[in-house]
Amino acid sequence: MKKIFSHLTFQVIVAIIVGVLVGISFPGFAPTAKLISQTFINLISMLIAPIIFFTIVLGIAHMGDMKKVGKVGGKALLYFELITTFAIAIGVVVANVLQPGNGVHVPANTDASQVQAYTGNTTGINWGEFVAHIVPHNIFASLAEGDILQILFFAVLFGFGLSKMGPSGASLLVTFDKIAKVFFNIMKFVMKLAPLGAFGGMAYTVGTYGLETLLPMGKLMLSVYLTMALFIFGVLNLICYLFKFSLWKYLKFIRQEILIVLGTSSSESVLPSMMQKMERFGCSKSVVGLVIPTGYSFNLDGTSIYLSMSVIFLAQVFNIDLSLGQQLTIIGVLMVTSKGAAGVTGSGFIVLASTLSALQVIPVESIAILLGVDRFMSEARAITNMIGNGIASVVIAKSEGEFNEALYQAATYQETDPTKIEQDEPPVNIDQIA
Repeated sequence: MKKIFSHLTFQVIVAIIVGVLVGISFPGFAPTAKLISQTFINLISMLIAPIIFFTIVLGIAHMGDMKKVGKVGGKALLYFELITTFAIAIGVVVANVLQPGNGVHVPANTDASQVQAYTGNTTGINWGEFVAHIVPHNIFASLAEGDILQILFFAVLFGFGLSKMGPSGASLLVTFDKIAKVFFNIMKFVMKLAPLGAFGGMAYTVGTYGLETLLPMGKLMLSVYLTMALFIFGVLNLICYLFKFSLWKYLKFIRQEILIVLGTSSSESVLPSMMQKMERFGCSKSVVGLVIPTGYSFNLDGTSIYLSMSVIFLAQVFNIDLSLGQQLTIIGVLMVTSKGAAGVTGSGFIVLASTLSALQVIPVESIAILLGVDRFMSEARAITNMIGNGIASVVIAKSEGEFNEALYQAATYQETDPTKIEQDEPPVNIDQIA
């Protein structure tokens, strides 16, 4: 019994339940709860930039071949586009079948002025500026701001430069490896505070918005959660089957991360630990370093589903009859705008405003009716995004011959052996095993 209480998974579950009860009973505690949750997310955020940098640099330096790096990156982007497009299409189809917006009345107290915070930049994505932004003008500013794509770009170049040093760069590699281990040790300590972060996030959500806000939009919420489950256990499960690994074992392996995201509503809160977990799951450091951070901008399956369903939902609420051509246009627009979302709370709502602005069919102000329930759907988006990115890492690693089956078997065996669950273990160095 004592071992169960010491397990992080059990602690996070209890924290989420207590957070819901506190949010219901003491709504005035919400501002303090938000502070607790945000402090935990900040602790994780301060580790993201250095962990991404050192993971990618070490992975690229060991890989050595920039052609292979480009191949892995190109293959990942192609996979991201295919899967997210499929997610958007599934969202549109399910929303048309279930009709979650039919019979929903716009609440009389809806305040459209609240939407202004999300509609400041709804002119769409300028792809020229987007691509140019990936190249940092000051890498220290990028590290300070936590711009993942800029850090990734610089780290790839740095790793390439380091690999060209040959034996003379070995000492720097050893130093970087030691520094990376320091950051992962810090992360292990921070993750022990995950129950506090989950408690604060859930208490803030329930205390601020109240469970009563779920009733008018209950059909939409159920439709979104059902579609997310359909995508995970249908589409992603099929991908796992095709690439010969178990979705169930994978989900058990990352169960702590799933619960933390459930509590904090942010997939960013587990980005460093997911990178470490996917290495232990069998993916090479170089593949994890490229796929996971890039996926946080380009492989947001849950956000894609939410966006497509929300657009159709709003059209149904306002009795806007969308033609087949218009719905195909929605899919096309979302294929672009969904890539502008980041793995943080509220991003899906911002991109939804951008999407409606680009479509010019449904009033942007209409998203005000989603304000009360958006936070409750944020968990589903973030969890699906995180699960999808982990699976993407395995798919790309296997397709490139960068997947270690021995590590996979060891990781899944550990998850079935109750005497080894939840033990803190250092990340395994693939190069030492291969």
